[in-house]
Amino acid sequence: MRKLHLAGAAVLALGLSGMAVASQTPRNETFRMLQLFGDVLGVVEQAYVVPVDNQKLIEAALAGMMTALDPHSNYLAPDGFADLQERTSGEYSGVGLTITAEGGLVKVISPMDDSPSSRAGVQAGDVISAIDGQNASGLTVSDVSEKLRGAMGTSVTVTFLRDGEEPRDVVLTREVIKVQSVTGRAEGEFGYLRISTFNENTGRELNEAIARIRADNPAVKGFVLDLRNNGGGLLTAAIDVSDAFLERGEIVSQRGRKPDQIERYAARPGDLTGGLPLVVLINYGSASASEIVAGALKDQERATLVGLTSFGKGSVQTVIPLGGGRDGALSITTARYYTPSGSSIQKIGIEPDLEVARTEAEARIVSRSSFIYSEAAYATALDASIGAERKGAHTPREAPGPDYDEDADYQLQRALDVLRAGGDLTRLAAAPEGVVVTDTAIEVAAVESTEEE
Repeated sequence: MRKLHLAGAAVLALGLSGMAVASQTPRNETFRMLQLFGDVLGVVEQAYVVPVDNQKLIEAALAGMMTALDPHSNYLAPDGFADLQERTSGEYSGVGLTITAEGGLVKVISPMDDSPSSRAGVQAGDVISAIDGQNASGLTVSDVSEKLRGAMGTSVTVTFLRDGEEPRDVVLTREVIKVQSVTGRAEGEFGYLRISTFNENTGRELNEAIARIRADNPAVKGFVLDLRNNGGGLLTAAIDVSDAFLERGEIVSQRGRKPDQIERYAARPGDLTGGLPLVVLINYGSASASEIVAGALKDQERATLVGLTSFGKGSVQTVIPLGGGRDGALSITTARYYTPSGSSIQKIGIEPDLEVARTEAEARIVSRSSFIYSEAAYATALDASIGAERKGAHTPREAPGPDYDEDADYQLQRALDVLRAGGDLTRLAAAPEGVVVTDTAIEVAAVESTEEE
């Protein structure tokens, strides 16, 4: 059975896993603790007030062991592993949420485009507090996923918590989520490309969307690549997307536990846009594979980044089937990834060249760091390995004022302005009336300068 590589890949010898554990603690101590686990299971089986399901207990113990490592390592029971394979293939039945767990809570990384969740107004950072009236505290990601998924046309009531607001019950009707990873359209004299997730079809769909836009408008003058609220996906898809806009150069590297565990991925000749100007839209919902693409295109000076600092997930997970998948799988963090300049963005994120909030409300979130949903918010997150930290609470450089049309996409409009300026921010037109512009200078590559010292 094949391995799934979520924003990363690694080669692991499962037969050596026991030796790896033993090398960190005395072998006898490791065996003693394993015996302790068996003793506890035996006591629970014999003494608990009602009969127990040993399989569920052991699966819960495995899940707890993995989540103690970092927020993105977890044990997938057989059903959860099958669900993951479905999602990465691009079609399943559910409500369209990308979720993660932290501190006993399940949070939304991002709602999928045109899904029941996105249409209901669910946002990145929302906490799932109850499902069909049952408390969701302490549930794993697999538990919540199982409850949210179901037959097409059935409904589920989800209670969401959002900072500063009362709990909100949302009735979501399940649909077959046919994830069209890439959509494209004309925006005047430019092309607009939206990538909602990175799955097995992303590279092909991007190629088709670019070809279609160029065929419909041979005089197209540039492209906007929208990665906002894209929670990531497959490393191979991120490499394909980056490669589509690059003629040469490194895309990403990943470094594991040992100094010699380094893998590098480079672009092949052939920019599908013919070198036309490119702007990439990001925000704090852009994570993992999205950050690989944004980091590669920024470091290779191929694109200008517009929006807000990205999520900051710079770790690599490898999905390893257990017992050929019969016993589920481990999704385990095996490496950090690095942008072409050698920057690790773990817990830091990628800062845009032009910082722009989409709405006044979004600007308020950035100005109050406790409200920002990012990798740095996880108590068990890996460190950045470079001693740098994510930029704290601040006022974004540009943000629509209270009188600005809330239905207008201000970030997209500024991205198009950057294209009209040929990517040169010094030639960028002034912000329109109704937009608040701070005196803060555009901070370009602040993280990179720290990392190169």
